[in-house]
Amino acid sequence: MQKRIGFIGTGVMGASIVRHLLKAGHQVAIYTRTVEKTLPLVEEGAVLVASPKEAAVGAEIIFTMVGYPQDVEEVFFSEQGIFSGASKGQMIVEMTTSSPTLAKRIAEEADRLEMHALDAPVSGGDVGARNGTLSIMCGGDKETFDKVLPILETFGSQIVYQGNAGAGQHAKMCNQIAIATNMIGVCEALAYGKKAGLDLETVLESISSGAAGSWSLSNLAPRMLQGNYEPGFYIKHFLKDMDIALKEAEAMNLHLPGLSLARQLYNELLSEGYGSKGTQALYLAYLD
Repeated sequence: MQKRIGFIGTGVMGASIVRHLLKAGHQVAIYTRTVEKTLPLVEEGAVLVASPKEAAVGAEIIFTMVGYPQDVEEVFFSEQGIFSGASKGQMIVEMTTSSPTLAKRIAEEADRLEMHALDAPVSGGDVGARNGTLSIMCGGDKETFDKVLPILETFGSQIVYQGNAGAGQHAKMCNQIAIATNMIGVCEALAYGKKAGLDLETVLESISSGAAGSWSLSNLAPRMLQGNYEPGFYIKHFLKDMDIALKEAEAMNLHLPGLSLARQLYNELLSEGYGSKGTQALYLAYLD
């Protein structure tokens, strides 16, 4: 059934998600701070609006996918934010990777306004968004999840309800922790193979399909070998995620040395000006 959708944030992944929604026949009003990037979407049928509030007015479902927790706060709680244009019964799907604490705060405010909220961060990068195969981790009210599921299925292939508000964000932290330490392994494997004089394309043929196989090895290692460091997911945003995970781990009295090392290595790349490159640029730390 066709829905009226508001979508805030049309970056690398958000733009592809909007395209899937448009192709499925939904009416989509979009808002983003960089208007120029929305023009192709407008040509494809999206309606450009001037604020998150305006995107929310009249929408049945409101999606958000922005950069940082502070951006999420502004999108929801500012004078021109979603909650200022909210209506009873509207459903919110917050897909930014943000803090579980903020997800709970949004859910509480939505409940006060008689709205319904899910925290639903995604994994799969630009490739998953483009192909409609994202993994979506959802927290919030189960009844709301069931209602939104058919819409999520237009751009996701692995959609799992994780539990109450904040559970989706906690699950995404698990995802980011696994990626962070795996990326170190991928880079070190390639660095070792290079030093040993092996043909790295041939190495990938062997190890990508064996016990060492991973999404990063299959999708990002080839980009490393091509010298392609353009973002499927920005280093600066990955650092934000690692900081959230480390803060949450500290609150739970949990020590994560692998994540701490990955955060250190990526922070060095940020200081060298690579913050807007893709996470595969970690390989640069291992090149002579």
